[in-house]
Amino acid sequence: MNKDITIIGVPLDLGAGRRGVDMGPSAIRYANVKDRLEKSGYHVLDLGNLNVPTPETYKIENQKLKYLKEVTAINKILAEQVSKIMQKGRFPLVLGGDHSIAIGTIAGVSKHKKNLGVIWFDAHGDINTPETSPSGNIHGMPLAVSLGEGHPDLTQILNFSPKIKSENIVLIGARDLDKGERNFIKERGIRVYTMHEIDRLGMAQVVEEAIYYVTKNTDGVHLSLDLDGLDPNDAPGVGTPVTGGITYREGHLAMEMIAEANILISAEFVEVNPILDERNKTAHIAVGLMASALGEKLL
Repeated sequence: MNKDITIIGVPLDLGAGRRGVDMGPSAIRYANVKDRLEKSGYHVLDLGNLNVPTPETYKIENQKLKYLKEVTAINKILAEQVSKIMQKGRFPLVLGGDHSIAIGTIAGVSKHKKNLGVIWFDAHGDINTPETSPSGNIHGMPLAVSLGEGHPDLTQILNFSPKIKSENIVLIGARDLDKGERNFIKERGIRVYTMHEIDRLGMAQVVEEAIYYVTKNTDGVHLSLDLDGLDPNDAPGVGTPVTGGITYREGHLAMEMIAEANILISAEFVEVNPILDERNKTAHIAVGLMASALGEKLL
């Protein structure tokens, strides 16, 4: 595992439907993410937060693509920053913010990889397009955008598209998919482990299969973890909670197995909303999951 980590915070909530997730990076830092990773032997450089506008300063111009210009601008900056981190041989760790920031993270990483694999933990598919999205919130579109589907302002960030291939993606923890997303997943043949598979097979088998699948034809793996993938009893501080999710222990097991496989080249942890949280519980869980994914051991 790369021992040189660079942290970037992206306090963006323009892609989401509820306020508060812009404070996620601060909540995660308050939960001592830097100290926790340094105790595991990492050399951590925190670049601080990107400068992100607040919704009060802008108007929604397109109900099917809310705050398109602003979300695009932030993701372009993020993509460039992540690309620079990759160029320096460091591990980019991005703190969200809503999940639309995955557009920029994946763009920046995939610029340096021909066949990037992606493990995506989420209650939702995040694979809507403007035509299928019931809300117009861009945080429900980043996987589709990364696959080259969506508005060209988003898909053409860093001037290439697609960023990833359908056969190099695994989605884990899904339990709330829109009709258009279900059709997209079937048409593209995307590997999805819903909560049904996790309950039936167990998290260990799901992650073993996912690691095998996502490393077959790839040259690196990116981890994108939405905290709403966990059950809201364990992670209450998220904007779009869905009951019946991954347990705290299942989440750690998954991260520990990913760490043992030594496949990650980048990661992002998103959708921590401290306004909806209980004494920063969700941010502390996010930090614990980061530490497990990066190899922290009890003994």
